[in-house]
Amino acid sequence: MTHWITLLAVEKVAKEGGLFDLDATLPLMAIQFLLLALILNATFYKPLGAAIDGRNEYIRNNQLEAQERLSKAEKLAQQYEQELAGARKQAQAAIAQAQAEGQKVAATKIAAAQKEAQAQREQAASEIEQQKQQALSSLEKEVDSLSRQILEKLLGADLVSRR
Repeated sequence: MTHWITLLAVEKVAKEGGLFDLDATLPLMAIQFLLLALILNATFYKPLGAAIDGRNEYIRNNQLEAQERLSKAEKLAQQYEQELAGARKQAQAAIAQAQAEGQKVAATKIAAAQKEAQAQREQAASEIEQQKQQALSSLEKEVDSLSRQILEKLLGADLVSRR
């Protein structure tokens, strides 16, 4: 069977003039191809190309806007960081100043308290000394009276009064 197919192919080639026949079908096929390319270009490729171009333009615009937003955000972040650093420095300065003032107030109050305590100590010491002197004088009086009483009892009342 394959033998018959080969024979038919050889006969057909022999009748038509060879493997490639260059008659009017070749230019007709070329014209059909060009017409089909034009129709496809007008109906499918141009709208598809326009859609692709629009999409590319949309992506490009979004990318540019995103880059602008990113640069603005970075600038704002740097600005806020600088402001934050300045605020931190001001806060540290305020804290240091408040601590210095607090130390001054504390030192003043401590000095005043020490002076007051010293004054109270001196006053207490003078009161104690005064009370001591009073106690000593009253003790001397009592000692004198007790020594007289002892002497009177021991020696008798007459001898002590003579003295």
